[in-house]
Amino acid sequence: MEIRIDPHTLARAEERGAFLNEIEETLTDGNFLAAKQGRLAKSKTFQFEKLRNGKFYQEKKLEVYYVFENDIIITVTVYVFYGKF
Repeated sequence: MEIRIDPHTLARAEERGAFLNEIEETLTDGNFLAAKQGRLAKSKTFQFEKLRNGKFYQEKKLEVYYVFENDIIITVTVYVFYGKF
């Protein structure tokens, strides 16, 4: 299935420390989440083991929100959480 990453999603990803390949991997291999307003969502946890804003985190979890339009996945936004999940 085709995945279209919206420019808004990429902008939020950059601000929040996520990468394009992580967004795509979350959409293909992630776990389904509950979402509102006709949207769908998936999450995936990645090993991080780095500093972010001066604090060490073991993992980061992406939540990617998206919609289907003509059999194309179109991203809406991405949230990134840091910690141990």
